[in-house]
Amino acid sequence: MSTNRTFTMIKPDAVANGHIGAIINDITTAGFKIVALKYTKLTAEKAGAFYEVHKERPFYADLVSFMSSGPIVAAILEKDNAVEEFRKLIGATDPSKAEAGTIRQKYAKSIDANAVHGSDSDENAEIEGNFFFTADERF
Repeated sequence: MSTNRTFTMIKPDAVANGHIGAIINDITTAGFKIVALKYTKLTAEKAGAFYEVHKERPFYADLVSFMSSGPIVAAILEKDNAVEEFRKLIGATDPSKAEAGTIRQKYAKSIDANAVHGSDSDENAEIEGNFFFTADERF
């Protein structure tokens, strides 16, 4: 059963390249309601904890380093079938394979610097949203 909330982060590459406003515009234009939003910077420890599921993977250290390299924008989004709809909106992880008009096709530079994170399941959306936001930070 799908839920109506998902989690996203605008990653350090997209923040550094000035794409926050354009990405948020794409998200809201696609019908998502922002229920929580935070501009913050992850420490290496927090980035490591967030991506702990990948700890044994060869790219883990580089991912943690990248995600703690600059500020990010974290958000919880709401829409019917939110996880699936947001995954369609952001496009393939590799921007060269992302469909035209998707966030990654428009703003990502590479498979590693791919502009945005999007939860891959309802369960992870809840876990990831809870990692960044308390109940009183959601509207």
